Amino acid sequence: MSRVRGGTNSTSFRISSRRVDAFIDRIDLLIQLDDGRTKHLAKRISAATLVLAADIFNAKALELGNKILANVVAAGVVVGLLRLEPELLTAQVKSYFAKKSEELIGQNVAAALAGIEIGRDLLAKGTIGLDLQPDPAVQNDIILSGAEAIALGALAGGCNFVAAYPMTPSTGIFTYLAQHAAECGLIAEQAEDEIAAINMALGAWYAGARAIVATAGGGFALMVEGISLSGMLETPVVVSLGQRPAPATGLPTRTEQGDLNFALYSGHGEFPRIILAPGSLDEAFDLSQKAFNLADKFQVPVIILSDQYLADSYYNIKPFDLAGVQVENNIIKTAEGYQRYKLTADGLSPRGVPGYGDGLVGVDSDEHDETGHITEDLELRAKMVDKRLAKMGEIMKAVVPPLLIGSDNYQTLVVGWGSNRNIIAEALKVIGDDKIAFLHFSQVYPLPPSTREYLVKAKKVILIENNATGQFGQLIKLQTGYDIQNKILKYNGLPFSVEELVQRLRALEL
Repeated sequence: MSRVRGGTNSTSFRISSRRVDAFIDRIDLLIQLDDGRTKHLAKRISAATLVLAADIFNAKALELGNKILANVVAAGVVVGLLRLEPELLTAQVKSYFAKKSEELIGQNVAAALAGIEIGRDLLAKGTIGLDLQPDPAVQNDIILSGAEAIALGALAGGCNFVAAYPMTPSTGIFTYLAQHAAECGLIAEQAEDEIAAINMALGAWYAGARAIVATAGGGFALMVEGISLSGMLETPVVVSLGQRPAPATGLPTRTEQGDLNFALYSGHGEFPRIILAPGSLDEAFDLSQKAFNLADKFQVPVIILSDQYLADSYYNIKPFDLAGVQVENNIIKTAEGYQRYKLTADGLSPRGVPGYGDGLVGVDSDEHDETGHITEDLELRAKMVDKRLAKMGEIMKAVVPPLLIGSDNYQTLVVGWGSNRNIIAEALKVIGDDKIAFLHFSQVYPLPPSTREYLVKAKKVILIENNATGQFGQLIKLQTGYDIQNKILKYNGLPFSVEELVQRLRALEL
């Protein structure tokens, strides 16, 4: 959580002999670096929680000559408890402090080794019982965050330009792309504000590049005019919108799914858009890659709707499969007399870029004719609106279908979207009822055509969302006429936990 002015913070690690990728409330082992400052964790601590007090680490750090070494001692304790090789930690310590003096590096290595001995001693005495078994099946896994998965997906989608103004929780996307800009042939521009960022991205797409902007709700508010400009220019743009609790600054380092309506209705006027909502690291990569092809093909804004929980969570997955990954470029070489906004039955005008061919590529933010010149012809105005909206017919053919997790013969259907995917899936595993299935949406607009078929098949439908009003449920009702009555909503800034969902689902008398 945000502690810019100091205070106590915490990080949760979940370690298992099987693959885990969802948040749980339970704390088995609490390692304190500040004594007694666990108020924000109080509801997660039970009689079964073993607490290693800060005195343990502080005493060893003082023995080594500096109290500030306590955190490295604590890291060593974890490595010792997990029976990991000491070199894994000492190599990391040496790398982290590489620019410091040899004396300081030596102190930290000694602190790490001392912590490892404490951890091993706790195991030997039976103070802590851990029975974690190494699994060779995961030795080639990669570990990364949601923000990094989105950034890697963008690169796989041919992204070669990123503009952003740093804003939690999307800063990680921008910094990752900036760090790897040189090796990936990408230009990274930290703009003076979000208005400049999206206009830079629109200019990049106009010139033939493939660009992304990364922001959060407050920054996206400044980008809304640019979203509308994208709609009128029919210039593609990809926006990664990381949700956090609002309005205004809200809880800037917490999580929520409160910006779906904002993304859906942003921009003045009527024009098509696509909204993707990844629910896992694999989806974050795949959908971010897909976003660039969709934006390029349909010449519309594509919004990747993530949130703080997904962006800042790390877990291990198998390396991404790049076999089917393709950068689909729909730019044409223009000829003399080229018409950027040629009227077509499917609404897709051939898109050229300046300097590629002999044609003049004219665009205009005012209503325009087929060549891009401003017009006050009212009949032509209506034709242009119809042309832009006609794209929806083609977009519907490329909709990502929902994923049904569980048996086809369900009686109860749980509906969720975005980052709740792994948490809901694990909660249903715990419940263990084959009459309950989970319908996960990774594309929330336009809705997949099969949505209503899944809903009407169930005897009971339950909606799970991280917001106060059930925004996705509202969209489902608007688009399909189906009103989901049973809702599990959360909006205190925290993600759902597996235990919480199990309890709340059972309370609905499944």
